Amino acid sequence: MPHPQQREIILQQVDEAEIDEMWSFVGRKKQERWLWHAIDHQTGKILAYVLAPHIDVALKELMVLLAPFGIRRFYTDRWGAYARILDEDQHEVGKHYTQKIERKHLNVRTRIK
Repeated sequence: MPHPQQREIILQQVDEAEIDEMWSFVGRKKQERWLWHAIDHQTGKILAYVLAPHIDVALKELMVLLAPFGIRRFYTDRWGAYARILDEDQHEVGKHYTQKIERKHLNVRTRIK
């Protein structure tokens, strides 16, 4: 396997992305862990992720990682950070558009216990 610094990275334009956050805990419920991630709306491929608390800063960190993709439309749920941080002209709210990412969350929850 090549060393990480020797890997070729190819970035492609992504028109639409689904963003969501998923909660779990380590050991006990007071040790919350949040996975923030974005997937390509068309292919379902993971574009970027951040492991961070459930606060606006985490979404800002994820958006920095997504910037090189040139995403034009983001699909999310109704959590407030999305409305505060994403440009409303590029942001669509609704479970209808986030089915792929929600399915990934279901798979993770049922397989990792």
